[in-house]
Amino acid sequence: MNARHRTHGFSSRLFAEQALSRSAGAPLIGGNAVELLIDAQAHFDAWLKAIANAKRHVFLENYIIRDDRIGQAFRDALVERAKAGVFVAVIGDWGGCLGQSRSSFWAALREAGGQVRIYNPPQLGSSFGWISRDHRKVLVVDGEVGFLSGVCLSEKWLGDPANDVPPWRDTGVALRGPAVAEIEQAFADSWREAGDPLPDDPRLSPVAGATHAGEVSLRVIATQPSTAGMYRLDQMVAAMATKTLWLTDAYFVGVAPYVQALSAAARDGVDVRLLVPGTSDIPMVAGMSRSGYRPLLKAGIRVFEWNGTMLHAKTAVADGRWARVGSSNLNIASWLSNREIDVAIEDVGFATQLEAQYEKDLENATEILLHPRRRRSGNERVRSRAPHPPRPRHGGGSSSRAAAGALRIANTVGAAISQHRVLGDTETGPLLAGFIAAAVLTLVAILWPAVIAWPLALIGAWFTVNLSVSWWTLRRKRVAKAATEAPHED
Repeated sequence: MNARHRTHGFSSRLFAEQALSRSAGAPLIGGNAVELLIDAQAHFDAWLKAIANAKRHVFLENYIIRDDRIGQAFRDALVERAKAGVFVAVIGDWGGCLGQSRSSFWAALREAGGQVRIYNPPQLGSSFGWISRDHRKVLVVDGEVGFLSGVCLSEKWLGDPANDVPPWRDTGVALRGPAVAEIEQAFADSWREAGDPLPDDPRLSPVAGATHAGEVSLRVIATQPSTAGMYRLDQMVAAMATKTLWLTDAYFVGVAPYVQALSAAARDGVDVRLLVPGTSDIPMVAGMSRSGYRPLLKAGIRVFEWNGTMLHAKTAVADGRWARVGSSNLNIASWLSNREIDVAIEDVGFATQLEAQYEKDLENATEILLHPRRRRSGNERVRSRAPHPPRPRHGGGSSSRAAAGALRIANTVGAAISQHRVLGDTETGPLLAGFIAAAVLTLVAILWPAVIAWPLALIGAWFTVNLSVSWWTLRRKRVAKAATEAPHED
């Protein structure tokens, strides 16, 4: 018998489950019910209703909590529950809430008995600690229902109907079942990171009785700085997909290993698609994202730009049976620096729902092409994988430049009609911006050196103070440890 063909008795399905569990650092949990939530209004309605029905405790963790109509509605709902004896705990991110809400915003909740913590403000002894952010969007009520999403507590997500500005496009889920306990543990970890652990309070005790709520199996991936569990899982899914891999991301900045994984899947016949914002609330990230289109398109990956106000969803769906929804973006900050939380769902019914939503989203998106190709109907546009025609050759001289100008105009008009746009020059823009920035800094340094020197001096002072505090803290710990270990005379 040929040793290379010898079977060792393991199931490919069990092997895949083990690989995904180890990659994400999260086990597969069965017995859950999952509801798909689309856009902010559906989220806000469901979240406020859950808070209003809270009997024991409410855990809220969100990157941005803004002092506006929406933020005030949530604060007031939490105040009402705290006054009714419900244990209320809130975590906001220092960077996300900076300029959005102040400490005074939470005064009423604290007076009512609620607790509020701000994650990771700058502090002495941690030179780079402030870089890590709590980017999660979580709500858990009574240990019975949990929510994960990309939606923050801000009316910006609702758009501006009075001025015909549509709402932001975002996605989340509502969960019931054993997975809710995993979300609570993730919140407890964030709470402990920002201060003392959650208290030993009967209102926080586990829910009694059966927790089985449905037939959906899923993983709760609660990542922390430097753990990279979501990155490993994204890489693994790109390697395991056999038919389709459809991605939606708000701030895509492709790193080489992940782009290579997507490209390998596309070259192997997998229908890989990426839907990103056409206009972004962070223009610099949008420019970085566009500068990476060309290698994706060359590999056969289809790239689409959303035509609405802002696409903020972070989702993936593969092979009609696996789906991911949560707070993680496909970039280094989410993968390695931030606290994020996502749910990876292994269920045909939910994956089919997310696929249908994806195809609906593509109806309001423009496909980016390397080369022009014939116009197709909307249904054909979404489903077809026809190869691009070869690049036409152009002559030189002024006639060529005139033709190129006419082609650019035609592309702009054609994009509005056919929902396709030929990829233009995306690489020189960032290079030009970098050149201008470097030239301005050089000029300022020559003419007004103090303008450069003072910020550098302040940065140097920050590191000096932090390193000295770190040294002193470490030294005190060593002295205290030596004192406790020293032999005592009777």
